[in-house]
Amino acid sequence: MRASPQLGGPPADDPARTDAALAGLIARIARRDQAALRALYDRTGPKLFGVILRIQADRSLAEDVLQDVYLRVWQNAASYSPEAGRPLAWLCTIARNRAIDGVRRRSEIQGPATEDGEDWVERLADPHDSAGAILDSHALRACLGRLEALHRDCIVLAYCEGRSREDLAQRYDRPVSTIKTWLHRGLASLRGCLDGAA
Repeated sequence: MRASPQLGGPPADDPARTDAALAGLIARIARRDQAALRALYDRTGPKLFGVILRIQADRSLAEDVLQDVYLRVWQNAASYSPEAGRPLAWLCTIARNRAIDGVRRRSEIQGPATEDGEDWVERLADPHDSAGAILDSHALRACLGRLEALHRDCIVLAYCEGRSREDLAQRYDRPVSTIKTWLHRGLASLRGCLDGAA
């Protein structure tokens, strides 16, 4: 099951028949039927991969998330109840949640820090720190100007005005996880640009 599925797939048949077939496969998976897991993957992999790619744009990481989704299905198939909702909706919820968790985990692990563990943005924000002289205002303005507008605005509001991620999420009408991603990407780009200018 490691190969990434191709997006698209065969045309959908009758929704009631599809639901019954998927529910039947999930019931067999709950009884530890590996052939049913393979059949479920073949039928739903492209759809779930598309869901994951909308959240996790890195194709290789999206493939890892997809594998994790089917591991979760294998472990939790017995908890699925057709009365609670359509099987594809249940699978899509698992895929969406695992993709979001993966993005959150990556942004927490790869937060902005120097090699010695110090947050370089804190140095940037303190004009009295002589070690912060790696930045001059012209380089900073130039590098900020290269960022995507939303990323730049989030960085300025968060690190110069002290706005929380929750404030920014409300301001831009986006989930907090999206704001974290914008901050992470923007800071990584800014640091790369400033390191190049130093």
